[in-house]
Amino acid sequence: MPIAWNRLPPLTALRAFQAVAELGGLSAAARALNVTHAAVAQQIRALEAHLGVALVLRAGRGMALTPEGADLARSLGEGFAAIQSGVEALQAGGADRPVKITLTPSFATQWLMPRLKSFWDRHPDIALALHPDPRVSDLKREGMDLGIRYGNGSWPGVEARFLTSARMAVAASPALLAGRPTLTADEMQAEDWMLTRDWPEQENYLRALGLQPESLSRTEFPDESLSLAAARQGLGIVLESMALLEDDLSAGRLVLLRDSRHSLPAYFLVTVPGPQRAPARAFVRWLLQAA
Repeated sequence: MPIAWNRLPPLTALRAFQAVAELGGLSAAARALNVTHAAVAQQIRALEAHLGVALVLRAGRGMALTPEGADLARSLGEGFAAIQSGVEALQAGGADRPVKITLTPSFATQWLMPRLKSFWDRHPDIALALHPDPRVSDLKREGMDLGIRYGNGSWPGVEARFLTSARMAVAASPALLAGRPTLTADEMQAEDWMLTRDWPEQENYLRALGLQPESLSRTEFPDESLSLAAARQGLGIVLESMALLEDDLSAGRLVLLRDSRHSLPAYFLVTVPGPQRAPARAFVRWLLQAA
């Protein structure tokens, strides 16, 4: 049978009455609901006025339910118990569901994966589901808990928090450099380049270095992980964000040739406004600390 919503008393009044019936008094109900004694009494009077029947008998400091109040309390007890059961089942299911993260394949491979052990050391019970994709995903439509996006941090409909710098840098393998500590602009112009496809920012940066992007000998890859893999093999110079080069530079697989100091664009942690599941909150806290 459809619920006649417009005929139901206010939920706050029903909740106050059920707390009084269950706990046996106004003071106990007020403590359980974290409100004042007077607020509970007011809700009971409002409910009695709405229903046109007495629900509680007051005798000095004591109280008892009227027959009508006892009948209502039984029905409300069953209803609130069903609500509590449903909410707890939903929360339990949400806690078990993996935290879903959308991010670029290169950020997942180069930045996140080397750091994940520290997350699971702290939270071995939280499962993660990484969805590497170069496309920008609609978090709500695709059921993502959060995303990691590259850009200026201004996207409609989401909340964005700075995660880590994406300042651009140029690097090459020691094999390609053949003992040279660095390369001049003319030497870089003459080398092969391993670049990421459809990245307008890289063209602007190459020009800022005094190079002519349109005349470079270049191989273009669909994502940064492939261009980095080619650069490690000495196949050419790579232009990439510093965040994705850090591990290769510290391990000596690549040598830094140029480094910009611009604060934007950067990598941002992106979430849909509103409450998050506890596992997602834990991952967000760790992610911001790890950056």
